[in-house]
Amino acid sequence: MTLEGSRGPEFELPSTAGGTVALTDALSDGPVVVLVNRGHWCSFCAEQLQTFSAVSYDLWFHDDVTILPIVTDPVEKVTEMRDRYDLGMQLLADPDGVVAEQYSGTEQTSHGVTGIAGTYVLDEEGTVRYEQVADHPADRTYGNWVRYFVRNGYADPFGE
Repeated sequence: MTLEGSRGPEFELPSTAGGTVALTDALSDGPVVVLVNRGHWCSFCAEQLQTFSAVSYDLWFHDDVTILPIVTDPVEKVTEMRDRYDLGMQLLADPDGVVAEQYSGTEQTSHGVTGIAGTYVLDEEGTVRYEQVADHPADRTYGNWVRYFVRNGYADPFGE
């Protein structure tokens, strides 16, 4: 099942910045990128998050884009991940995988409930304009591509 073309499922999750973050509140400022990550232990997730961290301020400042990475771990582990990889953006904790399940899905692994990696770009109205669900843990969309996708009017910047 794809979410592309439909409204992204609403959520409210605890943040590494303190408090909680709701999708509705983030959308009131502009487009939102929802990233579902497998867990604090996932090196592919860390690599992807670093690419989004590198462009997060630029996307926010120039395009009003909020990036909401969701990690299927408790907030304490997610905070450790943020600090370990020196990420300059908040991460959201989804320890039971409830939100991940609504987006890209979950699977049971040796680490417990794990989100299936997914990238979603929601426009100002909350409509999913881009969806990429990983076929393999290393299959990821990176921050710079999303920056060009948003700036190209939600169209593939490479014309594919």
